[in-house]
Amino acid sequence: MAAAALETEKLGTGGETVAVHLPPLSEEDPLGQDKKRIMESRNLSCLFHVPISCSAAYTLKLLDQMIQAARIVHMDELELYFAGDDDVGPFTARNELESLSLLFKIMNKLLVTSNAGAKEVLQMLQNEIVERLRSVGKADDAQMVCQTQNHDAEDSLLKWGEHHGVKSKLRIAFFQGAWRGMVASENICVGDTALEIPESLIISEELLCQSEVFLALTDFNNISSETMLLLWSMRERYNLSSKFKAYFETLPANFNTGLSFGIDALAALEGTLLFDEIMQSKQHLRQQYDDLFPLLCTNFPEMFVKDICTWDNFLWACELWYSNSMMVVLSSGKLSTCLVPVAGLLNHSVSPHILNYGRVDEATKSLKFPLSRTCDAGEQCFLSYGKHPGSHLVTFYGFLPRGDNPYDVIPLDLDTSADEEAGASQSVSTSQTIHMVRGTWLSRSGGFPTYGLPQPLLSHLRAALGCDFDESTTETDIKENDRVVLETLLSIFNPMLEELPEPDDSDWESASWDVKLALGYKDLQRIIVSSIVTSCTSALENI
Repeated sequence: MAAAALETEKLGTGGETVAVHLPPLSEEDPLGQDKKRIMESRNLSCLFHVPISCSAAYTLKLLDQMIQAARIVHMDELELYFAGDDDVGPFTARNELESLSLLFKIMNKLLVTSNAGAKEVLQMLQNEIVERLRSVGKADDAQMVCQTQNHDAEDSLLKWGEHHGVKSKLRIAFFQGAWRGMVASENICVGDTALEIPESLIISEELLCQSEVFLALTDFNNISSETMLLLWSMRERYNLSSKFKAYFETLPANFNTGLSFGIDALAALEGTLLFDEIMQSKQHLRQQYDDLFPLLCTNFPEMFVKDICTWDNFLWACELWYSNSMMVVLSSGKLSTCLVPVAGLLNHSVSPHILNYGRVDEATKSLKFPLSRTCDAGEQCFLSYGKHPGSHLVTFYGFLPRGDNPYDVIPLDLDTSADEEAGASQSVSTSQTIHMVRGTWLSRSGGFPTYGLPQPLLSHLRAALGCDFDESTTETDIKENDRVVLETLLSIFNPMLEELPEPDDSDWESASWDVKLALGYKDLQRIIVSSIVTSCTSALENI
């Protein structure tokens, strides 16, 4: 958490200022040098002095600079790769939420410690930050249509949770195309807790240690705790006296993830990276099952009944943990993969309301889900499942997110010797050894020198093809060099596009759920590749 402090000092003009401290760039951050370079090139720092007596326009101009600095502080590798030298952001919804949330917390602390003279300017900054947080992802919220549906089981889960100490400002609703989710039952502000789950309800390794499964298998064939949790869940689902009976009764009979794809869906994906990902995952799980059964049924016949220990039930338990688990730091300080009843009903979004929720509060011994942006009464409240591409979300969660997913990238298998020879410490443009592309519509720069494509990729190709340019390169040579680079890109992506034909409408109408999801993913890949081909073709026409 960033430290925020209030300083009052006299400037040369005699004016008082409020000092706003952002967290300094960490020396342990592997991207620290690139971030520092960007900060210096834009004349930004992590310390800002806001005059108490100044115009609103000047104050908001300073806020823009604070936000730009916070964006850089929170950049991850993907955002750094795709951000051009002139791109000041926003980079992604996640980055924007992290950046604005940081400044919101800083202003909160400053308001507590400030004098009366500073409160007015701080409150103005706070209000503007809230408005900007409100606008992040707003267009995505209205895309899911709420449906009227009986949800007695889900209501029972909420009552069970409340009985055991769950506190919630959310209620369950069903949504077209997403089955179920949670909506705000009242207006929830930035920083407020939308949901609070007692640690005693969290299903984790610590709970497992108290079970008969753990006691029986602790010294058996080096079975890991993760595998024991799968076995525990598979059995507990049918335990009528389970403490978590209400939770298991609300879980679907089938999770419909990529791990359950049938032959037709896999056939639709053949030739894509997702096909390989799903096949490898299915083979791994099948091998894991064969290693466990019928061995466990033979050695522990009363605990592992054959009728329960089927492949379908084992796959169900695996899909449960893949699609519903969360990484949580428990009060013991241990980071664990957990199931969190009630919280598992929250749907994912690339621009979520809830971004940071991974640590049990030591004072209350509960897991809190605070809002990074406001959620009005009746509005669906979204959670972040992580920075995942569509392929991962299809495989382990069974859906593609709505809206633009900045993590939908296509990795490129290129010879990176040119990058290595250039040296890894010079800049982000030359230090990358893995190159990738994504939809060019996400770029704010469509012309020279990037044409909507990532600058590190173009720098690599220009170096590899001997098409670099400097101040002495003539305009004619620059154009010819870029022609070579763009034609090289087309030679890569045109064959890809030919392998991704537009789907026939009839394919969708009669398709099963898994085929529809497979076709949706393949269509997304086609749209991304098509945008790259279009950008390159358009650039060539204008050279």
